[in-house]
Amino acid sequence: MLIAYTRAVSPTLADCELTHLERLPLDVARAAVEHDAYEALLEMLGTTVRRLPPAPDLPDAVFVEDTAIVLDEIAVITRPGAASRRLETLSVASVLAAHRPLAHIASPATLDGGDVLVAGRTIFAGLSSRTTRDAVDQLARAVQPFGYDVVPVEFQGCLHLKSAVTRVADNLLLLNPAWVDAAAFPGYRALPVDPAEPHAANALMLGGSVVHPSHFPRTRARMEAEGLRVAAVAMTELAKAEAGVTCCSLLVRIG
Repeated sequence: MLIAYTRAVSPTLADCELTHLERLPLDVARAAVEHDAYEALLEMLGTTVRRLPPAPDLPDAVFVEDTAIVLDEIAVITRPGAASRRLETLSVASVLAAHRPLAHIASPATLDGGDVLVAGRTIFAGLSSRTTRDAVDQLARAVQPFGYDVVPVEFQGCLHLKSAVTRVADNLLLLNPAWVDAAAFPGYRALPVDPAEPHAANALMLGGSVVHPSHFPRTRARMEAEGLRVAAVAMTELAKAEAGVTCCSLLVRIG
């Protein structure tokens, strides 16, 4: 059983944290419709969607990926880099404690889940404005007993590592080469995003498909040319909050 934990779009989403994007008018009602369609797609691809308690006063709380790293053996509760987001982890930790032993990133270190790319027994951890080297070291110590190697990765130009690179097949990464060097991921083949779509590297491999924002058709065509089945979903309003398809869910495998 694969559970996808999500959280409803906050009515205060327009007040979200932004780092690399200009703040634009954001239609919160439309963002909620996009999120509903995203949840429906996750269900169609074989997950059981469960919503976390709503957090109407926390603008970024819909982006649940940033609050935890969930592995088969353990869940690591993060300490988000934006101070306004740290209350988001409390309800996530309460829910995940029913499924996994928990470890916690300790102050003053900070880590966002969007900076963590799990690829088998290797965990690539991006060093960013939200994730510190101390936090990456803490993550490495937490997961080392279970046979994981944590590899720090430098990148630039975007909020999170998974804004620059995600895994779309067992040995294939979708990435923006202007933001992250493919050489940082030995053993993987790199599929560059279309240069006209620099934000198109965020994708979610799920149920034999790749979930991907529908407003990046050129990059979708590149994935389809590789033989990948792409499940497109509208994300235009959520993208104004620096969101991608990975950040709106936490996947937990049970049994």
